Amino acid sequence: MDRATLAAYDKEAATFAQDWHDQPAPRDLQEIVGQFFIKGGATADIGCGSGREVAWLNANGFPAEGFDASEGLLAEARTRYPALRFSHAELPELSGIAADSFDNVLCETVIMHLDHVAVAPSVRRMFELVKPGGIFYLSWRVTAGDDARDAHGRLYAAFDTALVRAELAAAELLLDAEVVSASSGKVIHRLVASKGRE
Repeated sequence: MDRATLAAYDKEAATFAQDWHDQPAPRDLQEIVGQFFIKGGATADIGCGSGREVAWLNANGFPAEGFDASEGLLAEARTRYPALRFSHAELPELSGIAADSFDNVLCETVIMHLDHVAVAPSVRRMFELVKPGGIFYLSWRVTAGDDARDAHGRLYAAFDTALVRAELAAAELLLDAEVVSASSGKVIHRLVASKGRE
């Protein structure tokens, strides 16, 4: 994870959490999950932030746990949802999480906060977590041209989608689209990949 981005999330965790929870529910994401994820399947939210999606997943038949690199955001998640599971894990390593351990893996707008060299290994590692026959949902905010940072210092890396697709070459892509997010108004790229059975 980019250190300045992580520092921003840790420093302003309460503010970011409140902003996210005040936003309209991400109906577009929820529809995709409902369409593609395995109902009742063990689910991981990588980069779960303050836990909003983990709570929604659990409430809608996808038993989920959240993982994040920011201790500040994890503290917000644990405060808001004390009955749910949240653990520290950082891309690309995601130490302590076994391969083939989740039916569904979700990573919503996280990888654009990574340095270029970490993007491909992060995608590869997250796909490793998916059980054979399982589903991987990945999205990121699209940055045209050069890398950028926002007023908080968060990195928005500009990288070619081919970098991500190459790591999922063995998968079946069920969705591969660039759209304007209904909740944030930003251009994001979404992929849904199915992991073949061995």
